[in-house]
Amino acid sequence: MPDTRVLLAAVVLAGCGGRQPGLQLTMVDNSVKRPSNVAVYFAVDTDEGDPVPGLTAESFRIYEDGNLVSQHESKQTILNPEIAAAHYTLLLIDMSGSVTESGDLPTVSAGAGAFADQVGQYQEIAVYAFDGRKEIVQLSGFSKDKEAIHRGIERLDTFKSQDPSTNLNGAVEQALVVLDRQLQHSRVPLRFGTLVVFTDGTDHAGRVVKDDLYDAIDRSPHDLFVIGVGDEINEGELGAIGRDGTVLSKNRADIASSFEQAAARVEAATRRYYLLGYCSPARAGSHEVTIEAFWQKRSGTLSYEFNADGFRAPCDPNQPPAFRIKGRVRPQ
Repeated sequence: MPDTRVLLAAVVLAGCGGRQPGLQLTMVDNSVKRPSNVAVYFAVDTDEGDPVPGLTAESFRIYEDGNLVSQHESKQTILNPEIAAAHYTLLLIDMSGSVTESGDLPTVSAGAGAFADQVGQYQEIAVYAFDGRKEIVQLSGFSKDKEAIHRGIERLDTFKSQDPSTNLNGAVEQALVVLDRQLQHSRVPLRFGTLVVFTDGTDHAGRVVKDDLYDAIDRSPHDLFVIGVGDEINEGELGAIGRDGTVLSKNRADIASSFEQAAARVEAATRRYYLLGYCSPARAGSHEVTIEAFWQKRSGTLSYEFNADGFRAPCDPNQPPAFRIKGRVRPQ
């Protein structure tokens, strides 16, 4: 399982006591590297828990020991997060008899393709299917290769269910293990997993009891989203699985739009992370750095300490950071 070592981060929130709602900044890791590079990888959400994607370097102010650090002198920048972090999404698709015999399979396949196209811009995607069998079925492994992913999704069109029952609980439990393994094999220090489940019903196979599934979910550091469409969906059950978001509808005509909504949520959840780097003006001693974010009249900060002993010029803020974590820290 990924290392979930908790880092020291003080999160200061705006919007309390009836004031303007604020932002929550949650640090994942920080890096200090000579000659004078400081970098922070963190997530930005609203006080209500909604992700805030698309911020630029100008959306942030940096303070050292309470003094504003000049953006021009520090050369602060948003670095490409792929130099230090990797995001992986496993799309798990219900192919039990109620789906394969429903006539909706082309819509499911098209929805999965559109989902992969949108999320695949930011993450590696894998596609798996499940029915009543004990094991889930890999259609395509983790990749950013659009053609390879679509070839896997096209296998849904000719998928033959070997057991028409629905092993939903067991499939989710297995998919979390697949994500764990993928993160363990990743070569970047910061690794994030997301499981997105499409289903039109509830667990009928009974191979894994709910309590065991919920224990596995509680232990998992991954984000979990559920797309549930159809008369048989159990909103309470799917809500417990999709702890980070659900798109639920009793109307099967909403399959395509439900995939679109889920893709937008996963994309936003990925783009809420920022890798901010700058050149510190400090040259020795311990200092407190504070990052302040601004978005739509909201603001929020995070603070932590770093040591500048041995710092000097010149400095390139685009240097890859020296992060330490070898797994996923789940922002709270």
